[in-house]
Amino acid sequence: MYTAQGTLNKSKQIDQYIPLVRRLAHHLIAKLPASVQIDDLIQAGLIGLMDAITRFEEGQGAQFETYASQRIRGSMLDELRSADWMPRGVRQAQRKIETATLKAEQQLGRSATEKEIAEVMGVSLDEYQNMLFDSRGAQLVFYDDYAEDGDGEGYLDRQMDGDEDANPLELLGDQRFRSTLIQAIEELPEREKMLMGLYYEQELNFREIAAVLGVTESRVCQLHTQAVSRLKAKLRDY
Repeated sequence: MYTAQGTLNKSKQIDQYIPLVRRLAHHLIAKLPASVQIDDLIQAGLIGLMDAITRFEEGQGAQFETYASQRIRGSMLDELRSADWMPRGVRQAQRKIETATLKAEQQLGRSATEKEIAEVMGVSLDEYQNMLFDSRGAQLVFYDDYAEDGDGEGYLDRQMDGDEDANPLELLGDQRFRSTLIQAIEELPEREKMLMGLYYEQELNFREIAAVLGVTESRVCQLHTQAVSRLKAKLRDY
């Protein structure tokens, strides 16, 4: 049982770390399609935060914020597990973009512009950019997203389009794959390469990246989808 003082202290901790919950939610939402609501992720994250506050023990070798971040993010992923967060239409649109990107770049022998990819798809530039935004579930996944859940199935195993031979964890240990990925990143257009560094290395969210690049948040979303589509197209053989 909590004393009145204990309850007050817990409430203060929750208030203190709400910004952390919001930051993690905004970082995760960028990897998800438009059907996922930020408020749902934040609500799930708050549950994870309260769980972290209850379970954390001083002296166990971890900073509270690191421990809480793991619990918060895990709670958000649990929320996503309960729903089909990647609609079939989004996956199909991603595949079309990747196929058109690969075709355009093979024809040109260089990174294709969005207009050139749109031409391959037979749509206007505006239509193509709308497709990029709507397909923002395109992502480079995190290693720990493949951890098994209670029924022995990896969370993202259900998102692999039935490809039973695909094993991302084994691929990460393949030196040829790693070298190809590094080269593919280096060959990204400069702004897309900068965006990927800001997002995956510096862990800025799309709103923060938009301020750095001097564009809108929706434009950052489009550029992220385009960058990931280029990488996935070049790595398709793996």
